[in-house]
Amino acid sequence: MQRGIRLLVIFIASIVIGVAFNLFLLPHEVLTGGVTGLAMVFGLMTPVNTGYWIVLLNAPIFVLGWMKLGREFIGNSIFSVLITSISMLYIPIIQVTEDALLSSVFGGVIAGAAIGVIIRFYSSTGGFDIVSLVLIKKWDVPLGGLIFALNSVVVFISAFFFAWDLALYTMLSIYITGIVIDRVHTRHVKLSLMVVTSKGDKLKQELLANLVRGITVIDGRGAYSGEDKKVLYTVITRYELAIIRPILKEIDPQAFVSVSESMEVMGNFRRD
Repeated sequence: MQRGIRLLVIFIASIVIGVAFNLFLLPHEVLTGGVTGLAMVFGLMTPVNTGYWIVLLNAPIFVLGWMKLGREFIGNSIFSVLITSISMLYIPIIQVTEDALLSSVFGGVIAGAAIGVIIRFYSSTGGFDIVSLVLIKKWDVPLGGLIFALNSVVVFISAFFFAWDLALYTMLSIYITGIVIDRVHTRHVKLSLMVVTSKGDKLKQELLANLVRGITVIDGRGAYSGEDKKVLYTVITRYELAIIRPILKEIDPQAFVSVSESMEVMGNFRRD
């Protein structure tokens, strides 16, 4: 059931990407980044549809992803790329607005939101998404910013084949896409979690069973009540906060919990 819901979300988001391309970006020859952007260049310069180019150019990158990110992730990614490609074959290329700036902004926002959702549901849109996801396993940087940096090469390519104003629109579009991705995909955001509880042993065991994080346990005592407490401290990702909330509510709903964003984490911290 959960697998089916995941594929349904990926299916819908992939079609939304096709809508962003064919209704906002392609009509003004405003490209997107990375491999998809290159496919759009080839699609505009040749009689071969952009959807076919997306599949052809993504093939070697999928091999890399298969080795580094796993079979299920790449299976979901292939599914996403195929749905996007097919949707672009059937969604007509219509100019929603004559303003290229508006198209760049709205196309970037729509594409970024859809890509962010796809990545959150354990998939990708192929291309530099996969390369970036491989790199952030070693570099603790925002995914959207890394995708933007890698995709910026398309700006220069589009500038040589088209006009510089279109290249600047492309830069704007992929920049907005990167920002929106980071608003949706928040795995890079680290949170400091501190829990003051009277059920420290049980809560510690549940957290260790459901997370891949170490926990520091400190003996504490309430200044007003004089009651002995356990203080549990760890660093988690924003995604893991959704796992922790129901555990805290079930084991000790009276626990004092403090969650704050960590500016930087050094040392032995698992980043995937």
